[in-house]
Order: sequence, then C-alpha cells, then structure tokens
Amino acid sequence: MRTALLACWMLVLLGPMNTAHAADPANPLITDHGLFRPLVIVSPQRDNDAYQRMQTQFKTSRAKFQARDMVLYRVENGQGYRNDEPMTRFETQALLKALALGDDAPLTTVLIGKDGGKKMQLEGFVAPEKVYHIIDQMPMRAAERD
Repeated sequence: MRTALLACWMLVLLGPMNTAHAADPANPLITDHGLFRPLVIVSPQRDNDAYQRMQTQFKTSRAKFQARDMVLYRVENGQGYRNDEPMTRFETQALLKALALGDDAPLTTVLIGKDGGKKMQLEGFVAPEKVYHIIDQMPMRAAERD
C-alpha cells in the first residue's frame, strides 16, 4: 500500500515535467538547452515568399541573431536544418513532434528560450525585430546584458 501511494505521488509530482524537448533522444533541442535560444521556422514549401523574406532578413541581421545566443532550425518540405547543416529524418521528426507541429504546417515560427520553454509561436511572416524584441524582454537576457 505504501509503495503504491509513493508511486502515485511520484507520478503527480513528475508528470508535469514535460518541456519542449520531450524525452526523444533524437530531438536536437536537448543539446541546446541552457546554451542557446532556438528559433524554429517550419515551411511546407521552400519557395514560399514570406519564408524567403524571413530567411533574407535573418541573414541580414546575423550579428543581432548571434548576440542573443540563437540557433536557427529550418524545416522545409520535411527536411530539417540546424544552422544550415542538414539534420537526419529522425532529428527532424523529433523536433516537429516536440513542438507539436507537422512538416505540412503553414509557415510557422517558434522561439524557444534557453530554459526550454516555448516563448512565441506565430504563423505567417515574422520580422526578426519582433523576435529580438521578445528575447530582449526576457529576464535571462537582461541578466546577460548586465
């Protein structure tokens, strides 16, 4: 009886510990936790105009991107990339699963904090300045600047 009660309490206490990088070891967000702020952009089509504009603008503001300890994940047509390096199919699927997105989702941008929590999820075009503003409002970012 005591063991069963203890097991129930463990489930109650440990159950809510589900973060953006769930338990799948293929999920690349696991290695970013505490080090980087992942920005994930999912586009069902590589030639999407809004997606192309976003890529151009983020490349143009690369110094601001790097100053905020960010890493860029892109998933286009089901193929994933981390900082322009191809990811495996397993890593791509684990990333999408952790964010509850499909590779056929509309153009979607997700910002993950260093703590692993989802800070923003928007569909359609997202300007880099909007992302940088959200990051700059984070308490951890303020502590990094001090």
